[in-house]
Amino acid sequence: GGAGAERGAEPPAPERVLFPPTFSVSEIKNKQRRHFMFVRWKQQQRKEKLALRKKRRKEREALGDKAPPKAVPKTIENQRVYDETTVDPNDEEVAFDEATDEFAPYFNRQTVPKILITTSDRPRGRTVRFCEQLSTVIPNSHVYYRRGLALKRIIPQCIARDFTDLIVINEDRKIPNGLVLSHLPDGPTAHFKMSSVRLRKEIKRKGKQPTEHVPEVILNNFTTRLGHSVGRMFASLFPHDPQFIGRQVATFHNQRDYIFFRFHRYIFKSEKKVGIQELGPRFTLKLRSLQKGTFDSKFGEYEWVHKRREMDTSRRKFHL
Repeated sequence: GGAGAERGAEPPAPERVLFPPTFSVSEIKNKQRRHFMFVRWKQQQRKEKLALRKKRRKEREALGDKAPPKAVPKTIENQRVYDETTVDPNDEEVAFDEATDEFAPYFNRQTVPKILITTSDRPRGRTVRFCEQLSTVIPNSHVYYRRGLALKRIIPQCIARDFTDLIVINEDRKIPNGLVLSHLPDGPTAHFKMSSVRLRKEIKRKGKQPTEHVPEVILNNFTTRLGHSVGRMFASLFPHDPQFIGRQVATFHNQRDYIFFRFHRYIFKSEKKVGIQELGPRFTLKLRSLQKGTFDSKFGEYEWVHKRREMDTSRRKFHL
């Protein structure tokens, strides 16, 4: 009888299988299963984050005025290592230097910018189009192609024809990858690595062609002495009196020593709302060196050179 009773008893429920605490999704061998588990894990994390945010918001609303101030998130920018060359706006020494440097005649409105844009030898289609589009962004700029001439020979010709700046776009494997900006007649010369170039047709939701109005110029986050020099170089490419009626703005935004260039048109929809549309082109620059005088690769005296092994020791140390 006992055996029959045992036979009729329910089998014990299988124990719930739990992954060991050190288990990682990447250990799953099956690719589809691994992807499925990863997506599920991401969704779960998103839900938990959202729930936590809602809970905090409710707590803040319940406390009202007594709610503690919102925590400021930690970012690489706000944890930046202090640079002793950071410029104080009221520094008399900086003011004197800026009143007497190579760009002073431009800022005093004594010279009008006139820019020559050229390329490396035998440029390909993409670089040619980029130069043409850049010339529509910078007023009073002229595109000429190198035809084998050395820069040392081009510079005296530019000075003789009253050009104030020379821009050279270099390319590698048909892609623009470098920019040399030389202020004439006495320098300085900056060498930039160029990346992420997007021409007009590659930008989504772009606006119509830019007009011939002089754009406004915005320079963001150029805080050190070196950053000030680079910012003044960019500013002196554009005529000092922008035509606000054109509603066009060229932005050089420095973030972690990468200079992002954008060109927009804006419109005020109301007192609070502004509509903007990108006109292009867009590109990113990284300063490689700043040289005194005009371009001289052999005997030039360098104010600043980027040395990766020595300078890039901390992710929170920036030079501009």
